[in-house]
Amino acid sequence: MDKVSIVMTTYNGEKYLEEQLDSILKSTYKDFDLYIVDDGSKDKTMEILERYKEMHPHKINISQNETNLGVTLNFLNAINKTTSEYIMLCDQDDVWKMDKIARTLKRVKQMELQFGKELPIAVFTDAFVVDDKLNMLHESFFRSGRLNPGLIDLPHLLMENKLIGCTIMINQSIRRVLQSAPLPKRARFHDGWLGLIAASTGKIGYIKEPTLYYRQHSSNLVGNQGFISYVISRITNIKKQKRALSELYIQADEFVSLYHNLLGSKEFEIIKRFSKLYHMNFLKRRIMFIRYRYLKSGIIRNIGLMFIA
Repeated sequence: MDKVSIVMTTYNGEKYLEEQLDSILKSTYKDFDLYIVDDGSKDKTMEILERYKEMHPHKINISQNETNLGVTLNFLNAINKTTSEYIMLCDQDDVWKMDKIARTLKRVKQMELQFGKELPIAVFTDAFVVDDKLNMLHESFFRSGRLNPGLIDLPHLLMENKLIGCTIMINQSIRRVLQSAPLPKRARFHDGWLGLIAASTGKIGYIKEPTLYYRQHSSNLVGNQGFISYVISRITNIKKQKRALSELYIQADEFVSLYHNLLGSKEFEIIKRFSKLYHMNFLKRRIMFIRYRYLKSGIIRNIGLMFIA
């Protein structure tokens, strides 16, 4: 069996942590290690983790950051410290299906047989959307938000991330890319950053069946947003959307500066061109969106993009 490293980051997660840990430990696939990095919790998170480590000393490893890194850098830094062939990402407040590891690993290995183990590969899945008591809100994360998980080419991912972090598995080749340069300072989210690595240097796979229960509650840093809520939030907070677009351009600029030696000429041009959109005038920027397909999911989102960009 192939060893899988499950990277979980925690921060004040006492409320749902035990339920998540129990679900992982019930997995049908047993050859995994759980690496948990706490980002300076002030509640009972570390007490819970120490107790579980005592019960599963050969399965669970825990550490705590000296200073708070934030979720993005905490995940990327933790991934860099793993040594196994396959790495999964895990949030502190969800519940995993028992076959999540086995099903995702199977897809990654199928892709490695097809494209080669040296190619960076990421696989993500759909998720059930549930409330804080695990009552079903929607049977599909992507359908609830009207997101198209098939739009995972590099231009689309530069504009709109599709990879749900808590569903991702990557192979060690993606970790090698991540380790080849300093950690990013302007990455918006860890899952989006890993998606860009896979899209620009390797391949991305998608499993349409949900593999976990994606819990929505008041403490979610990033969560599911229904389509109507998405539209309302965009209309009522234009400045926030403009700022998010600017952050995407800056992220692309940092990405190409860190990994330019690993990118093909085509991928380099796609990312570099995107990073320069911020400096273009109103008309030219919109022409570039359409010409090079720097677009989002669906007509409504793209109308909004043309309006606010």
